[in-house]
Amino acid sequence: MKIRPINKERRNHMTVLIVGLGLIGGSYAKALKAKTGHTVLGLDNNPEVIVQALKSGSIDRAAAAEDLKTADLIILALYPAQTVEFITGHARDFGFHPLVIDSCGVKETICRSVYPLAARHGFRFVGTHPMAGKEKGGFESSDAGLFDGARFIITPERPKSPEIETLCAFAVELGFTKCIVTSPARHDEMIAYTSQLPHILACAYIFDERAKEHDGFSAGSFRDVSRVAQINEVMWTQLFMENREPLSQQISGLIKNLSLLKDAVDAGDSKTMTSLLRKGRLIKEEITP
Repeated sequence: MKIRPINKERRNHMTVLIVGLGLIGGSYAKALKAKTGHTVLGLDNNPEVIVQALKSGSIDRAAAAEDLKTADLIILALYPAQTVEFITGHARDFGFHPLVIDSCGVKETICRSVYPLAARHGFRFVGTHPMAGKEKGGFESSDAGLFDGARFIITPERPKSPEIETLCAFAVELGFTKCIVTSPARHDEMIAYTSQLPHILACAYIFDERAKEHDGFSAGSFRDVSRVAQINEVMWTQLFMENREPLSQQISGLIKNLSLLKDAVDAGDSKTMTSLLRKGRLIKEEITP
């Protein structure tokens, strides 16, 4: 895994076509209009969203079929299954000119499907993942500042792909501060821990019947642990199922660690509990800037 310093030199004017104007796609559009001079085209299966995007000035116009060949950059902001479906259905439409990127939270299944397709049909594709989000989705939740200070992950087919520097420079225009280049497998392994497991934990925690009675008994701890249980269950189910093996390993590891703590509680073992809590504190202090 490499962390690339982002070149702050602005790119030449581009036409950027965004497919899917939900939280991520809408935020891409708003950030592009607020922070760059690029032309932004939008494509969404909901005509109302296109109307909202036009009225808010988030896109310059709705995309047409021929724009798939002439756009400089095509950003797919769709669920994993829909991403592969869209690329498969339009593989002959892209041509060599546009650079096509996705924004999915899993990379192995996407890249395994799309890189051979790109080679067969002669279009350029690079897997990417903008590390940003909110509890609520949809265009109405999108935000021009969503990517400020965030990380931009690239999973290229080849480590020295010429598109890497182009994408890193593009990312800084939108507010990203670090560009991380890694393999799809390493991405999915890390995301299982840093993103997917916390969502699993939050849902498991909120299942308890006491959650409905928390008012008056809760403060920051309840809020922090339960926050990401406010989840898009359709999208996250896709992400979990596409990353089953790494996620299952992380869940097993969490259960093991919880068991260590539970055993200390059950045994009234203050010494072991203190040691475990100290270990957690020291790790957190080490990784917190």
